[in-house]
Amino acid sequence: MQVEEFLEHSADLYADKVALICGSQRLTYGQLESEANRLAHALLSAGVRRGDRVVIFLPNSVEAVLAIFATLKAGAVFVIVNPTTKADKLTYILNNCRASAMIVGGGRLAADSDVWASTPYLQSIFMAGASVAHTAAIEAANKQLLRVEEIRQSPGNVTRPAKSCIDIDLAALIYTSGSTGHPKGVMVTHLNIVSAATSITTYLENSADDVVINFLPLAFDYGLYQLLMMFKVSGTLVLHDSFAFPNTVLEKIVREGVTGLPIVPTVSAMLLQMDLSKFRFPKLRYISNTAAALPVEHIRKLRALFPQVRLYSMYGLTECKRVSYLPPDQLDIRPNSVGRGMPNEEVYIVDELGNRVGPGVVGELVIRGANVMKGYWELPEETDLCLRPGPLPGEKVLHSGDLFRADEEGYLYFVGRKDDIIKTRGEKVSPREVEDVIYALDGVAEVAVIGVPDPILGSAIKAVLTIRPGVHLSAQDVLRHCSTRLEDFMIPRLVEFRASLPKTESGKISKRLIREEQKSSLQMTCAG
Repeated sequence: MQVEEFLEHSADLYADKVALICGSQRLTYGQLESEANRLAHALLSAGVRRGDRVVIFLPNSVEAVLAIFATLKAGAVFVIVNPTTKADKLTYILNNCRASAMIVGGGRLAADSDVWASTPYLQSIFMAGASVAHTAAIEAANKQLLRVEEIRQSPGNVTRPAKSCIDIDLAALIYTSGSTGHPKGVMVTHLNIVSAATSITTYLENSADDVVINFLPLAFDYGLYQLLMMFKVSGTLVLHDSFAFPNTVLEKIVREGVTGLPIVPTVSAMLLQMDLSKFRFPKLRYISNTAAALPVEHIRKLRALFPQVRLYSMYGLTECKRVSYLPPDQLDIRPNSVGRGMPNEEVYIVDELGNRVGPGVVGELVIRGANVMKGYWELPEETDLCLRPGPLPGEKVLHSGDLFRADEEGYLYFVGRKDDIIKTRGEKVSPREVEDVIYALDGVAEVAVIGVPDPILGSAIKAVLTIRPGVHLSAQDVLRHCSTRLEDFMIPRLVEFRASLPKTESGKISKRLIREEQKSSLQMTCAG
């Protein structure tokens, strides 16, 4: 099965059903299918061929949805790039994947002549909302310019292009955030996406009756899969641009009868600061979380706010989409667990020598299944570091780089990224464990725990946190709270309060940026 068939099969079954709600637009499966076919034929006419990469540089929009499925229908590989990406990173991605076509909005960057002049592989640009400045810059770089609005409104070919792919062909390149060096392109096949989407919709019990809202970027795989999963089960997706105005999102959830709400921890923190008493969510069936594990205190408070809603605590990686989920009936029993492996997947924990470990022992999580990526785009050495020989002859399994332990029943507990573990006073400390304790302190909104160089301790534990409006907390309050709940070597030595914490493009707290800011601050202090 190919991913574009999610749309095609739903259009065959429910042509007149509303599939996508975006702003004031409401499109049926039949309309999306026809328009995606038109755009696919335009891509083919522009020279796009099987396996070519098509970069999609658009915000959450109808055009972005059409671009994804049109690219797949043309037998090409879609590459979604966050529209806030700067010109130098965009240029790198365009050249790294040697994109032959690009579908882009009419924003400021679209008129940047440096991008077009520096991308020799790029031949065709499909513009949604082009101005005179955009046209001049693109034509000056000898690129073919086509207008998405004209294609959508034309009476062009609405038949489905002939199939050219099989399920082991690439469907997408998903570029990582580039926490170290240049971003890496995660190669995802049709089989990877179909397998992951099937497993996730199975345990979430998604059906054609579901209405899911998505305000996460489609460039973030968690946001992307909300679209793919809804179209797979013939549900309805309510596509929004962000969670910047929470009340607007909540009103839309009520108005559209939303049944599924995917969040990340930063959204959870915002919800817990709001007065939700004026809202009623009679249709809301589940809330799901991934990107980073929800603090146990957030889980407790969310359950109190949404007592009739099932809460799914999940863990995943871009390299395999999803790994595990905690069934809602286990939340009271093991609230700090991220569950067990999802359907059609095997997970286990190994030590530094690659040997499987027993319950309670910390080691690296390994994933095997059809959801595991094909590798990193043209990075064989990096691929070999994480895709290694598995337990069966000839197979490769994914080494996650994340440390976990499991209990006697196989439920997983996230300990931390290998690089995040803090070594202090000869002991290893999991930042997650310290963060969970600090989150239990009334008034704490967000917290990140990092290690900072210390000549005596090796690393000193530092807590960087934000507090809720109207709350007054001191460093001593935090330390006193920790001293009653943590062993001595785990208690932070340093506490810093901030107005906000830096985030990744997916909304996850970025410890890398916090560490870099800490390093820069120390360097400035030393220089002074």
